[in-house]
Amino acid sequence: MSLNKILFIVVTEIIVVVTAFTSIAAFNSPKLLNDWIFEPYTIHRKKEYYRFLTSGLLHGSWLHLLINMFVLYSFGQAVEYYYRMEFGTNALWFYMLLYAGALVASDLVTFSKRKHDITYKGLGASGAVSAVVFASILFNPMGEISLYFVIKMPSIVLGIAYLVYSWYMSKNSRDNINHDAHFYGAVFGFLFTLLLSPRLLGEFLRQLPL
Repeated sequence: MSLNKILFIVVTEIIVVVTAFTSIAAFNSPKLLNDWIFEPYTIHRKKEYYRFLTSGLLHGSWLHLLINMFVLYSFGQAVEYYYRMEFGTNALWFYMLLYAGALVASDLVTFSKRKHDITYKGLGASGAVSAVVFASILFNPMGEISLYFVIKMPSIVLGIAYLVYSWYMSKNSRDNINHDAHFYGAVFGFLFTLLLSPRLLGEFLRQLPL
């Protein structure tokens, strides 16, 4: 088995382990947290663009970390399979581009809004995780998702509700959650995968009960 195939079998697990390790390390290292956190003002002034990526390796709490990694592990394996079937030998690189690209794309709007705000900071992999979830929705819109392990619904229904909620909260919320990252990460995951294989749009529409 080639190294490419071996890596792709475990790529989601590698992302989960690395993210968990760096997040836990940052819980006990203010310097690491400060050096890697998403800080639009610093990125704008000092051109520290790496923070778009490194902030996705940090989380604000154990709960934040556990939820993101559980969702990533659950949906990441499905997207790995779909990518292998659709893209063959390019699947590993496309999957890595999906994840890394979403870390950047999900924060671009926030960066634009907050680049002159010296107090704003953000962290977490939620934008990239949302991208993985919505890539899976493109492939299987009628797949069943359990909400809180009780309520079951088609993934497309939950996806639409998620987008509406994230959009609304980005305009009206006063909490410390970056709802823009959730929304734009989700949109990126869907569109990025669709751009790689435009024929998937037809497959997506055919699965819907229209």
